[in-house]
Amino acid sequence: MSAPDSLKSILFAFFANLAIALAKGVAALFTGSGAMLAETIHSLADSGNQLLLVVGLRQTRRAPNEDFPLGFGKSIYFWSFLVAVILFSVGGMFSIYEGIHKLQRPEPLKFPWVAIGVLLFAIVAESVSLWGCMREVNKERHGRGLPLWFRESRTSALIVVFGEDVAALAGLVLALTAITVTLLTGDPFWDAIGTLTIGVLLLVVAWFVAIEIKALLIGQSVDPVVLKEMRKFLEQQPQVQKIFNLLTLEFGPDTMVAVKAHMEPQVSDNELVRVINLVEAAFRARFPSVRWLFFEPDDRD
Repeated sequence: MSAPDSLKSILFAFFANLAIALAKGVAALFTGSGAMLAETIHSLADSGNQLLLVVGLRQTRRAPNEDFPLGFGKSIYFWSFLVAVILFSVGGMFSIYEGIHKLQRPEPLKFPWVAIGVLLFAIVAESVSLWGCMREVNKERHGRGLPLWFRESRTSALIVVFGEDVAALAGLVLALTAITVTLLTGDPFWDAIGTLTIGVLLLVVAWFVAIEIKALLIGQSVDPVVLKEMRKFLEQQPQVQKIFNLLTLEFGPDTMVAVKAHMEPQVSDNELVRVINLVEAAFRARFPSVRWLFFEPDDRD
């Protein structure tokens, strides 16, 4: 199974959100809908978020230097965490503020059918964005459900884009429902409630995304599925008798691995080194994301 392409999913989301933001902004101007204005800010924030993720991905490609001997792979985690904070502050808090404002000063909707038409367009566009994201997510799900994948994935950019797309699609449905109920009842109260609900939704998604990225910033092992595959691969090597320790650490697109293993007896130390080099080469070929591999033989039984 091929590795996910985070940049592809980010670009899908960026162009979809930019088109949606423009359409929502025009609709918010015509209708005066608080829910539509909240969705406009949400999409603009999402577009800015995707640009930050692109910056983060570019920084991961910088070569190591004396100050950063292990490279800049973890920089994507910083930018992903920043995106979660922006999703919280710009999207969620503004929506809640606007909802409270609309409750205090209710205003009738103007041209509600314009808003409904724009929201239907946005739902289609956001569905395309989510489809593009899911194509990449499925490459690393390995049969897991989406909640379990979300908790165990180590691809921070993909986690953020997935969270944004799900929140955006759910927010659009909430906005459409709020405007439709407002149109049917003639009561702008429902538009304000929809705006508040969108804000709460964004805060909840931002919280869960931030929790996952915080764990990566602190330092996590590889995806549990990949870790299991690594251990199985090493145990299948004829030169390896037993694995004592297998430690891994994610650095964005790169991985550090440390192995302590009991090797098959060799006729000399030079032959042992040659055998270890063979195992390391096979391991790197099987797991190309491994940039640093430390293999320590141990003669314990």
